[in-house]
Order: sequence, then structure tokens, then C-alpha cells
Amino acid sequence: MKIAVLSDIHGNLAALDAVLEDIRSAGADLIVNLGDILSGALHPRETADRLMALDFPTIRGNHERQVLTVDRERMRLSDRWALDCLRPDQLAWIAGLPDTLSLDENILLVHGTPKDDLTYFLETVADAGCRKATHDEVKLRAGDTASKLILCGHTHVQRSMKLDDGRLIVNPGSVGLQAYDDDQPFPHRVEMGSPHARYAFVVKTGLDWKVEFRAVEYDWNAASATAQANGRHDSSIALRSGRC
Repeated sequence: MKIAVLSDIHGNLAALDAVLEDIRSAGADLIVNLGDILSGALHPRETADRLMALDFPTIRGNHERQVLTVDRERMRLSDRWALDCLRPDQLAWIAGLPDTLSLDENILLVHGTPKDDLTYFLETVADAGCRKATHDEVKLRAGDTASKLILCGHTHVQRSMKLDDGRLIVNPGSVGLQAYDDDQPFPHRVEMGSPHARYAFVVKTGLDWKVEFRAVEYDWNAASATAQANGRHDSSIALRSGRC
């Protein structure tokens, strides 16, 4: 079984289409989507239409939850842009998405961790910034989840870790946004260092899973220009450089 894993599209339709074309060329048995789908500086309405028609197994991320529950005046710019752009049927679509999803007893889709859409799974934020999480930190966050393969998003960082009990956690990276900064729980930056759209394949080989991380070219300069035209200089820089 070969699964293409997408996450953190953030309304970047051009990056999504480039990734879908790459998947078509490489082949996949299944495509899954781990949330943070629409909020950003680009094309939330058009991205929602594309994904609603494709009907992949999809969960919602923290940004979908925030668009649905946070008062508009308290929203950050990316969520407010999504809320203002989306139609009622598109808002109903994201409202109907689950927080987590088991494909079978061995495969679990989460956004952050199995219990929290805001907690980083494979990274840890401290007062010195963001670093790779330790084995013990990841095992604690996995908790008693029985699934042998846990697919997560949220941090935009392509990374995997196999625990000593055999469970494999995989973050495919972000399709649509290769850098961001945040102030919770401490100020930190996440920067991939290039603007390529990112995703991953996970392939069943016997009793184990093999991970292949992919980075795909698309017209990131056009995406950057759109973000700038929409008043988002921060996103414009991130989209064209992969840096904050």
C-alpha cells in the first residue's frame, strides 16, 4: 500500500495542484490530508472547491477549528481571510471534518498529536527556540495510541521517528507554506529554507513502512505576489524563500 500524505496546504492552490500532479506521476493507492487546509494569504475558496470535489480522507487542523470557533475580531489575519472568503457550504464542509481519523487499526491521522491539535509532535519549543523532539518526548505525546503508523502535520517540518515499541510517526511537511513564526509557548521560527511544496509517501513493505519525502517546484513567485497584493508581506517572504 502506498499513501500520499498531504498537510498544511494553507490555501495555496498552485502548490496543491503541483503536488497532485507529482502524485499522479508517481502513483498512489490513497491520498490523505492532515488539516490546516485553507487559512493563509492566498486562495481559500478555490482550494476548498478542489478538495471537496476530490473527497480525500481529511481531518481538520487547528486553523479549521479557529475559523469555526474564534470571534472574527480576535482572529489572526490568516483565519480572518479564510472566514471572509469561504461560502457557507465550504464552512459546513470543514465543520464536518473529524479531529482525528483511523484508516484502520494500524493507521491514525492527527494534526498535532492524538490529543491536541496545537502540540508539536516531532518538535519541541523551548525558550531558546524550536528543536527536534527527543525520543522520550515523542513517546509521551504518542501516549497509549495503538496505531503502528501515526501521520501528523502542524509544524510544516518533514520528519519521521520510529519509537522503540515499533510505532512510526511521520510529518510530511507543508504543501503550501514553508516558513512561519509563532509566539506560543515561546517565540520561535520554523523555516524550511526553500519554497518547494512538500509532502510524503509512506509505503507498506512487509510488516514495516518506508517513508519518502518529496519537494516539488511550482510558481512560488506568483504565490508570493498574490500574498503581497493581499496585504501579507510576511507570507510573501515565506512563500518565495522558505524563510521568515
